[in-house]
Amino acid sequence: MKIQRITYLSLGTNLGDKNENLQQAIEHIAEKVGDIRKISSVYQTASWGFESADFYNICLEVSTYHAPEILMKILLGIETNLGRKRINSTTYLDRNIDIDILLFDEEIIFSKLLTVPHPKMLLRKFVMMPLVEIAPSFFHPIERKQLSVCLQHCEDASEIIKTDSYLKRPIPIVEKYNYIAIEGNIGAGKTSLSKMMSDEFNAKIILERFADNPFLPKFYEDKDRFAFPLEMSFLADRYQQLSDDLAQLDLFQNLIVSDYYIFKSLIFAQITLQKEEYLLYRKMFDIMYKEITKPDLYVYLYQNTYRLLENIKKRGREYEQNIEENYLQKIHDGYKSFISTQPNLHVVVIDVSDIDFVNEHEDYQTIINQIKKA
Repeated sequence: MKIQRITYLSLGTNLGDKNENLQQAIEHIAEKVGDIRKISSVYQTASWGFESADFYNICLEVSTYHAPEILMKILLGIETNLGRKRINSTTYLDRNIDIDILLFDEEIIFSKLLTVPHPKMLLRKFVMMPLVEIAPSFFHPIERKQLSVCLQHCEDASEIIKTDSYLKRPIPIVEKYNYIAIEGNIGAGKTSLSKMMSDEFNAKIILERFADNPFLPKFYEDKDRFAFPLEMSFLADRYQQLSDDLAQLDLFQNLIVSDYYIFKSLIFAQITLQKEEYLLYRKMFDIMYKEITKPDLYVYLYQNTYRLLENIKKRGREYEQNIEENYLQKIHDGYKSFISTQPNLHVVVIDVSDIDFVNEHEDYQTIINQIKKA
């Protein structure tokens, strides 16, 4: 399990649309660094050390998995992406965005790239006022005093004005959703994504227990004979697993991620069962479906058939190797029909055909950002 760390960042700008500069920086930080837990008010102050337009300054409390030096490189990249041009100069200059690491948990760091706590933070009221607003009781690791006390001893006499400007805090996934179901065709990557999300967000994970189903290998050998016992056993197991796991939210895990939703039982049953078998199956399904908790977000991973067959071959489950393209297309059509008839289900469809989110972090982050915005 990854460990989240808390860092406090200072942001400043005195060029262009200053509110927009800060908001864009916030969005980039939420996307590339971690969840933004708190945003201070926006404070206006005269330029420090040179004559120019007033600055807008804020502080953020951010939770992140990144190490301090990696975090610093990411923040420098964000500044560059937002148009900041760094010039070697001994004087202070205008800037459209400036992002500094003030504190990183209670660590004391002296490296070539980074010094934490920020060596000048206690001298600058435009830093300390927004910081104290969001973390008054935090102890400065070197001074061993609460930040509110440090502010009282700050000798900076600059006039600091608290503005009425409003900045929007991006809502983290763990605050937005309690239960996310990841779905997709055979080989789409739903289990891989569920595991990755569980690891990143410390989420409780529910994985389908297909490996324990004795009818599955037999079904791929003789579909007509074993379709009904296969689908009934899957339905019973999915119902029991989801009922048990969704009824017990872990005290330390606010989010549940599953690599299936029980409606997949009906989708597969429509494909594999004879008409009379399906009618009986549907009666059982309808009884169970009423009792199952619906996900806050239903994520469908779309993967083209070529990639599906490629992934199936790569993962090497012997009983899957004879799956035909036509069968995968029927499954996709079933999901498509289900999604189109569920107006009350919050659905996001993500095309993963041309990305590799398992091996490429940027591709994975693209998926996470789509889920955040859903």
